[in-house]
Amino acid sequence: MKLDTRRTARVGFAFLSICAFWQLYDSIVPLILKFTFKVPDGPSGIVMSLDNVLALFLLPLFGALSDKTHTKLGRRTPFILGGTAAAVLLMNLLPIADGAHSFPLFIVSLALLLVAMGTYRSPAVALMPDVTPKPLRSKGNAIINLMGTLGGIYTLVVMKFLVFKRGDGQTDNYTYLFIAVAVLMVAAVCVLLYTVKEKKLAKETSDINDRYDAAEAAKLPPEERKAEEAASRKAKAGLQSLSPEVRRSLLLILTSVFFWFMGYNAVTTVFTKYVIVQWGYDLSTASNFLMVATGAALLCYIPVGALSSRFGRKRMIQFGVALLTLSFAALGLFGSFSPLLYGLFVLVGVAWATINVNSYPMVVEISKSGDVGQYTGYYYTFSMAAQIVTPILSGYLMQYLGYRVLAPYAALMVAISFVTISLTKHGDAHPETPASTLEAFNAGDD
Repeated sequence: MKLDTRRTARVGFAFLSICAFWQLYDSIVPLILKFTFKVPDGPSGIVMSLDNVLALFLLPLFGALSDKTHTKLGRRTPFILGGTAAAVLLMNLLPIADGAHSFPLFIVSLALLLVAMGTYRSPAVALMPDVTPKPLRSKGNAIINLMGTLGGIYTLVVMKFLVFKRGDGQTDNYTYLFIAVAVLMVAAVCVLLYTVKEKKLAKETSDINDRYDAAEAAKLPPEERKAEEAASRKAKAGLQSLSPEVRRSLLLILTSVFFWFMGYNAVTTVFTKYVIVQWGYDLSTASNFLMVATGAALLCYIPVGALSSRFGRKRMIQFGVALLTLSFAALGLFGSFSPLLYGLFVLVGVAWATINVNSYPMVVEISKSGDVGQYTGYYYTFSMAAQIVTPILSGYLMQYLGYRVLAPYAALMVAISFVTISLTKHGDAHPETPASTLEAFNAGDD
C-alpha cells in the first residue's frame, strides 16, 4: 500500500491556508495589542486566548456536524469553503481598526473572525484521514504538516517585506500583509475545491479501512477480538464505544496534547514581543527565528513520517518531547541575543515536527471510520484548552516576573507531557515502511 503524496498535498492546501492565517495572528495581533492599544501582557494573554475559548466549543461541534453532513461536495468541503470566505473578509478589518485606533472595531472584528475560523478547522483537518487509509496516516499527516509549514513560511516571508511605517514614522502598517495572506487563503481553497473530489475519495478509503480493520482484528487473541467486536456494536460512537483500556490510553494521549501545547503555545503566542522586549530586536529578526524553526520542521516532516514506520509513533513523540523540553530549558539561559539561538531554534523545529506528525494520528487511530471528525474534535478540544490557559497564565507571569520566566515555564509544561505519553498503550500503529525514500513521495493514481 502506497501513499498518494500528490493527492495528499492537494488535500493539505486547506491546512496551508489555516496555518498561514494563524502565523499572521500569533505574530501581529500581540504587537497591535501592545503597541497600538497599550494592553499589558496579562490582559493581552486573555485576548489572545479568545480564539481558543471559542474553539473549545466550535471545533468539536463542527467536527461532529461535518461527520453528519452529506452534500455533493462531500462532508468537509462545504465547511472549508464557507469558513474561508468569511475569514478572508473579516481579517482585513483588523488593520483598518489598527490604523483608526478603534479598539471596539478591533475586538468585534477579531471575535467574528475567530468564529469563522472555528467553523472549518476540524473539518479541514479531518479531511486527510477521511481520504487516507489507516496504515498511511502518519505519512499522510507528515505531508499535511509540510503544507501547513509552507503556509506559515509564506506569512513569515511576506512579513519581512510588506510591513511599512505609517505617515507618523512610528507605527507599523499591516494592511498589505493581511491582504497578501488573504490572497493565499483564497488561492489555496480554490486548489482544494477543483482538484480534490472528496466524496469519491472518502468512499474508496472507507472500503480500504474496512478491509484493514478486519485484517487487524484477525490478528488479535480471541478474548480481545470479542471485546473489540462488542464495543463496535454499541449504538453510540465516541468514548462509549471504547474498552476501558483503550479509553484510558486516549485520555492519556489527550492529556499529553494539553501539556505540550501549554509549553509550545506559551512561546509562540508572545515570541514577536519577546524578541522586541527581551532582546531589543525588531519584527524582522523575530521572523528570522521563526523561519529557522519552521524551515527545520519542513525538512523533518517526511523523514519523521518514515522513522515513525520503523520505531512507532509513541517512541518518536517521546524523542520529540524530550528534545523540546531541553530546547526550551536552554532558551532560558540566553538573557540577550546570540547567533547560537538559530541553532537552538533548529532543534525546536525538529522536536515540534516529530510530535506533530504522530500525535493526531494516534488519536484517530483509536476512532472508528465514521467518527473521525468527532475524534478530531477531542484532539482540538484538549489542544485549545491548553491554549486558553497558557497565554493568560504565562502572560501574567511575564507581567509580574519578567520575560525570562517564559522559557522555564514552557520547559516544565512540555516535560509533564513526557510522563503522560509514556503511559499510553494504544494508538501506536506502525505504518508500512516505504521501500525507498522516493516512495514517500509517490503520487499514485487518482
